[in-house]
Amino acid sequence: MNQETTRDAADEQAFVDAVEAWAEKELRPVARKYDLADEYPHEVVEQMKELGLFGATIGEEYGGLGLSAWTYAQIVIKVASVWMAPSGIFNSHLIMASAIERHGTEEQKRAYLPRMASGEYRGSIGLTEPNAGSDLQAIRTVAKRDGDHYVVNGSKTWITNSMHGHGTLLLVKTDPQAEPRHKGMSLLIADKGPGFNVVGKLKKVGYRAIDTCELTFEDYRVPVGRLVGGVEGKGFVQTAGGLELGRINVGARGAGIAEGAFKHALRYAQEREAFGKPIWQHQAIQLKLADMATQVEGAKLLLQQAATKFDRGERCDLEAAMAKLAGSEAGAECAQQAMRIFGGYSYSVEYEIERYYRDAMLMCIGEGTNEILRQVIAKQLVDRHRI
Repeated sequence: MNQETTRDAADEQAFVDAVEAWAEKELRPVARKYDLADEYPHEVVEQMKELGLFGATIGEEYGGLGLSAWTYAQIVIKVASVWMAPSGIFNSHLIMASAIERHGTEEQKRAYLPRMASGEYRGSIGLTEPNAGSDLQAIRTVAKRDGDHYVVNGSKTWITNSMHGHGTLLLVKTDPQAEPRHKGMSLLIADKGPGFNVVGKLKKVGYRAIDTCELTFEDYRVPVGRLVGGVEGKGFVQTAGGLELGRINVGARGAGIAEGAFKHALRYAQEREAFGKPIWQHQAIQLKLADMATQVEGAKLLLQQAATKFDRGERCDLEAAMAKLAGSEAGAECAQQAMRIFGGYSYSVEYEIERYYRDAMLMCIGEGTNEILRQVIAKQLVDRHRI
């Protein structure tokens, strides 16, 4: 390892440490207040701007930090271990930025990435529709060419950052009759304007405080110059590339929830006494703690494997799917086991552990349900090891 590489690694680790310190000092004291009130954390967003989180993975030439995917995953783990929801604000934003940086024209990169890196422009991902979640090829939002514009009609749902953000990376059908279906799909950089309607914030069991909304588009006009890459029919492939980073992120959020729940449980098990001794001394609790710690560390290793391949520019759909599956399942399992360790107190909002439990299940659904990802993993395993 050369001196420059060592210095870069040290700089990135220093940033991870700085984010961890910020999360403990600034996030932990306010997380429960914002979560229970379901109130958007404007002050937290401003702090994330100052930290540079909105430019975490954006290239330095566009004003970002240019962090590796693995460093980014570690940052997400640190944030989510304290409060998962804020990680969604910069995650959706950075997936949009990644798509523009990887597939956009140079003009598009110059117009959007510097503003995205600073947090001046905060973006979202407009993929999911009421009738199309994991099956993205089933979307019905249509963009018809009209001179120098596309006219968009349709709807999207479960779009994070859409109320307080400034625009979305919009997946549309530019050729609804195309076969196979994915060849008729395109991505548009859609700024808010006439016809871009934010219907309202969705009420959620967990992942509160974050603006997850339904959107409708009624004769909404987008300049042709905002077609990502400038060529129609590439949207599905461009989206799939972003999903790798998105799955690494969701896996990291799950691992963060798992780690946070485990730390709460480990502390409580030493504080709480039952039958004359701290409950950690009971075998049933020991088994839970051992399994939780093992799941956390296993998920981190799978995330590191996927992120390292992503950083090298290698295909990592299998590894990203495995990392997301392991991280999200670890989050759900550790949150549940922590609830059991806390016993009756776990059902009180005075203890933070109930928030981890509510937030965890989303990780098993977002960026591809774990049922779909198991199919992706199985198919990739066969493809790579055919006899």
